[in-house]
Amino acid sequence: MNVIVFSRRFGKARQFELGRPLAMTVTIATVVTVLAGVLFAGIQLGRSGLINPATQITEWGGKLEQQRIEVANARRDLQERLDALTSRVGQMNAHVIRLDALGRRLTEMANLDKGEFNFDSEPAVGGPEGLVEGATVAAPDLTAMLDDLTHQIRDRERQLSVLESMISTRNLSRQVVPDGRPVLKGWISSHFGYRADPFTGRNAYHRGIDFAGPAGSQVVAVAAGVVTYSKDRFGYGRTVEINHGNGYVTRYAHNQKALVQVGETVQKGQAIALMGSTGRSTGPHLHFEVLKQGRAVDPMTFVRR
Repeated sequence: MNVIVFSRRFGKARQFELGRPLAMTVTIATVVTVLAGVLFAGIQLGRSGLINPATQITEWGGKLEQQRIEVANARRDLQERLDALTSRVGQMNAHVIRLDALGRRLTEMANLDKGEFNFDSEPAVGGPEGLVEGATVAAPDLTAMLDDLTHQIRDRERQLSVLESMISTRNLSRQVVPDGRPVLKGWISSHFGYRADPFTGRNAYHRGIDFAGPAGSQVVAVAAGVVTYSKDRFGYGRTVEINHGNGYVTRYAHNQKALVQVGETVQKGQAIALMGSTGRSTGPHLHFEVLKQGRAVDPMTFVRR
């Protein structure tokens, strides 16, 4: 048996040749030493308690039980959250149903085209979209249901907002455009256009219509607006004028008494004067004029509405 020893100090290797008995002895001694070291290490580890199968199994069992408890708690918490979300979805769905019913009713009341505001179906959408490579379709869940209901509610709110704006605009237009009779009591005694002048008998142009009635009866505004004139005017007697916007002005003449002042805001149907016979008049009556963009138009167009 040859043994080679390498020395770093001298940088040389030396070789020794051992006989067969000596080689066997060295080999056996080495093996015994290694086994003894392993046995000693095992004994020391066992004494120190680092390797104890019974203790390790007990610890693992405790950890598994703790994990089972945590899983059960998490499952119970998740179920409570799902119940709450399910209840919320039901409430939102009921809200959508109420909004749809309100929208349909308002559409019918406003006499609007049903195709313009359709609360029975989803709004039409579309457009080309690129497919995402590798994307998969997920099964519907509560989150998707909530997102869908939220989208429906927002859509209904937008439609109702536009519908409300249209109805409000329409109602405002109706309030400011002359409409109806300016007296509660009385009858038409003279029409718009050419007629025989009651004082001279000559052919003259009458810029309004006359309503004869009992003195002191109420004269009312035919539309909402602002009083721009409330005093005597030559030939008209005690006169009230109201500006309604959009170029419309109404004039109420020969009043016994004015009930409003300049700058005052009046509503449609509000009493603004008492019928009289002031100015150039033959008896108690109201002279009613409608001016559009400063030009007198036939009031019968508005009285007959």
